[in-house]
Amino acid sequence: MTTHNPLLDFSGLPRFDAIKAEHVTAAIDTLLADSNAVVAQLEAPIAHVTWENFVAPLENATELLGRAWGIVSHLNNVVDTPELRAAYNENQPKITEFWTALAQNEEMFAKYKALKAGPEFAALSAPRQRIIDNAIRDFRMGGAELAEDKKERFAEIQEEHAGVSTRFSENVLDATNDFKLLVADEADLAGVPDDVKQAARAAADKDGKAGFQFTLHFPSYFPLLQFADKRALREAIYHANATKASEMGSGFSEKDKWDNSQNIVTLLKLRDEEAKMLGYKNFAEVSLVPKMAHSPEQVITFLEDLATRARPYAEQDLAELRAFAKDELGLAELKAWDMPYASEKLQERRYAFSAQEVKQYFPEHKVVDGLFRLIQTLFSVSIVSDTASTWHPDVRFFRIEKDGKLLGQFYLDLYARAGKGGGAWMDDARGRRLEAGGAVQTPVAYLTCNFTEPAVIDGKAHPSLFTHDEVITLFHEFGHGLHHMLTQVDEIGVSGISGVEWDAVELPSQFMENFCWEWEVLEHMTAHVGTGAALPRALYDKMLAARNFQSGLQTLRHVELSLHDMHLHYDYDPQSAKSVQEVIDEVRGKFAVMVPPAYNRFQNSFGHIFAGGYAAGYYSYKWAEVLSADAYGAFEEAAALGGGILSVETGRRFQQEILAVGGSRPALESFTAFRGREPSIDALLRHSGMAA
Repeated sequence: MTTHNPLLDFSGLPRFDAIKAEHVTAAIDTLLADSNAVVAQLEAPIAHVTWENFVAPLENATELLGRAWGIVSHLNNVVDTPELRAAYNENQPKITEFWTALAQNEEMFAKYKALKAGPEFAALSAPRQRIIDNAIRDFRMGGAELAEDKKERFAEIQEEHAGVSTRFSENVLDATNDFKLLVADEADLAGVPDDVKQAARAAADKDGKAGFQFTLHFPSYFPLLQFADKRALREAIYHANATKASEMGSGFSEKDKWDNSQNIVTLLKLRDEEAKMLGYKNFAEVSLVPKMAHSPEQVITFLEDLATRARPYAEQDLAELRAFAKDELGLAELKAWDMPYASEKLQERRYAFSAQEVKQYFPEHKVVDGLFRLIQTLFSVSIVSDTASTWHPDVRFFRIEKDGKLLGQFYLDLYARAGKGGGAWMDDARGRRLEAGGAVQTPVAYLTCNFTEPAVIDGKAHPSLFTHDEVITLFHEFGHGLHHMLTQVDEIGVSGISGVEWDAVELPSQFMENFCWEWEVLEHMTAHVGTGAALPRALYDKMLAARNFQSGLQTLRHVELSLHDMHLHYDYDPQSAKSVQEVIDEVRGKFAVMVPPAYNRFQNSFGHIFAGGYAAGYYSYKWAEVLSADAYGAFEEAAALGGGILSVETGRRFQQEILAVGGSRPALESFTAFRGREPSIDALLRHSGMAA
C-alpha cells in the first residue's frame, strides 16, 4: 500500500507530525475502495464458508479503514481547525454510508449465519464464536432483515444521525471557545486562588487584553463557581455555562448560531424512527440489545430504587447547606450558582481543609508517577517513556511492558486548550490482534483530559496542579486504558474494550478511582508544590472523612440525568407537542431536591447522549459502579486479611478475569469469575456512605 499519504501508512504508529487536512479525503477514498472491493469479492458464492476465507479478509480490510478514520476523528476532537473540520464533515457521510451498507448486506449476513450453523462453529475458539454471534446481532440491528424499500430510508437515517451528532459537538465546542469573561479589577476576584488568577491573567495577555480572562473550559470556569466571593460573578459564569449551545446563550455574534435545541429533537426523531423500523417500541430497547440490562423497565426500576435510597441523604445534604449558607454566608436563598461556593465553604468549616489546600500536594509529575507506580505494583508491569510523533507539543507517549515484552502504548494529552473538546476520555488508536504471520499487533490508546496547563510566572515554569477530583478523573480514564492495553485476546473484534457490553465498560475505570482514596497510594503520589513535603496524614484523614460529603446530592443528580436520558428514549414521543424540556422538568419534579433555574439548558451540551455512545445508556455509570465497587471489595477483603490494599495476587486475578479477557465473554461471566458470585449493590452503598 502506498505510504506517501501518512494516513495510508500502517507500518507503525500514526504519523501525526505529517498528517494534514488535505490527506484525509484521498486516504479515506482509497480505503473505502479497498474495503468495497473486498466486500464485493466476499459477496460472491463461497462453497464452504470458513473463518479464514470470509471473516479474516473482511476484518483485515475494515480494520485499516477504522484505524485511519479513528485518527481523523481523534484529531477533529483534539486539534479542531476549520480545514480539519471541513475534511471530517466531507468524509463522515461516506464512512457512515459504507458501514450502513455493510450492515444491510444480505449476502454477508447469510455467510455469517452459515458460519454459525456450520459444523466447524463448535470447534472455533470462544472469542471467534462471540465475534460471529455479535456480527449476526449487529446485522439484525443494522437493518439487514428489512424489506428492500425500507433499507434506503434506514440508511438515510444513519447518515443524517451522524451529521446531526457532529453538528451537536461542533456547536458545543464553538460556543465554549467563543465565550470570554474579562474581569478588569482583581478585587472582584476575591476568594479565587492565585493559580487560577494567574492562568486567567495569562489567557488575557495571550489575547492582548488587560485583566483576567475566563472561559467555559472546566479548569477556568469552575473555580469561579467554587471560590469567587462575588456572587454576581458566580451567577454570570453559571448562566453562560448553563445556556451554552442553546437559544438562551449569550455572547453570540449571531443569535441561535450554536443552538442545539433542534438538533436534539431531530436526533430523538431519527432514533425513534429507527427503533420502529427494527420492530422495537422505542430506542431504549434498541440501545439495550448489546448491553447487560435486559429492558428499559429494569433500568428505570434500578435507577428509581437508587433514587429512593439516596433521597433522604440528599435532602439532609441540602438542608444542611441551606442552613449554613443562610447563617454563615448571608445567603437567604441558595441559588444554583451558590451551590459549589457554599459547598466548598461548608466542607472547609466541617472538615477544616479546602480543595485548594489539597491541590497544592498534587503536582502533575507526582500524580502521574504515583499512578504508574500503582499500576506497576498491581499488575506486575513496567511503564516507561517512549517516542512517537504527536498532535501537540504537550502530548507525551509511553509504553507498558511485562518481562521486557511490549503489551501496549498510550498517548497522554492532559491540558485544556482551544480547539480541544471538553471532558476526559479514552479512545483506541489500535487494537490487539494476532496477525497472519504470527506476530501480535499490540494495542495503542489515547488518554485525553482537560486539566490546567503548567503556568509560567515571571519567566519561571510552575507545574500543573491537580485537584483531587482531577486525580480521580485521570485514574478513571487510565482504567479504560488498562482495559484496552492489558487484554490478552488475539481477536480484534473482542480484544480490549471491543465487544464489552456498554453498561459494563465503566467497570475498570470506576474501579481505579477507589485507589485515589488509599493512603498506601497517596503517600507516594503527593509533594507540596512549595515545600516538597508529602501529603500530611492528618490532612488525608480529613479528606477521607469528607469523602462522602454530599454523596446523597451527587448520587441523586446522576440518577436524575440517567432518568432524563432513559425517558427521552423510552416513553417520550418526539412527534408530540410535548417538549424535551417538559420531559426533563417532569423527571426533576419527581426526583430532584434542588431544581436549577428555568433557563438551564444542560441538555444542549449533554454530549454523552447526543454526540457520544451513551443514548439510553447514561445509566451505565451507576450500573457499572455497582460492579466496580463490588470488585474493589476483593481488594478491601485482602487488606483486611493483612495483605494490604495493593494485593498483587488480587491484582493478578483482576487482570486475568476482567482486563485480559476483554469482550471475549459476557461481562457478568467475567465478574463472577473474579468475585465467585454475582454482583451486589451493598459495596456501592457502603462506599457512598448510604448503607443502612
